[in-house]
Amino acid sequence: MDNYHRFSELLLKSRYAVALTGAGISVESGIPDFRGNDGLWTKYDPFEYGYIDSFRANPAKVWKMLMEMSALVERVSPNEAHLALGELEKLGIIKMVITQNVDSLHQRGGSSNVVEFHGNFRTMHCDNCQKPFARADISLVRLPPLCSCGGPIRPDVVLFGEEIPPEAYSIAFDAAEKCDLMVIVGTSATVAPASHLPLIAKRRGAHVLEINPVASEVSGQITELHITECAAVAFRNIMKIVRSMHEGDTN
Repeated sequence: MDNYHRFSELLLKSRYAVALTGAGISVESGIPDFRGNDGLWTKYDPFEYGYIDSFRANPAKVWKMLMEMSALVERVSPNEAHLALGELEKLGIIKMVITQNVDSLHQRGGSSNVVEFHGNFRTMHCDNCQKPFARADISLVRLPPLCSCGGPIRPDVVLFGEEIPPEAYSIAFDAAEKCDLMVIVGTSATVAPASHLPLIAKRRGAHVLEINPVASEVSGQITELHITECAAVAFRNIMKIVRSMHEGDTN
């Protein structure tokens, strides 16, 4: 049995499967990996632009980087991998997607139960009084946008030096404890605390599967099956098998 058939079979046999996704799943949508050759951190020094202290010291400067990120997120579309995870949710196979991405492509791809570990660009808040805003209600003609209290408004993304949103943290770690299968897609598994999730799942006896063109920190050590393809190609092949198997089970 090849990796694709084994992968698909384990998915279909699972009772509570979750997906953990990173930057690699969105590369084929046109969003470069932050740490890659064309990534944002080659243009913007993360120590100058990526930390919460940097934002508070000079919000206008950091907003130039945030504007570029926001514009990129707004113009891309979900790819086959996002759509496949949405379909797998509708089939009752994938129960939750935990993503480290801030691009909202999982929701646009059809997934409804998404935990955004590092936040998103759809919503914003005042860094001073915490008043919430929708992105559509904020003008970015002048940077930084200001709240009525005078504080700078910022996207609901997690900057370096900030804690993971408590609700997202709690739900994600509960899912890692509960799941009987975790699919890791396009993440290097080096950024804590998200990198702890596969280890927790493995310790609880879950199957841990991986889709990544290159080896990650968990490849072979925690993952029992590794498909070394880009996410879109891998899911294209997986979904052909899953649909065939699922239709056979329902007939």
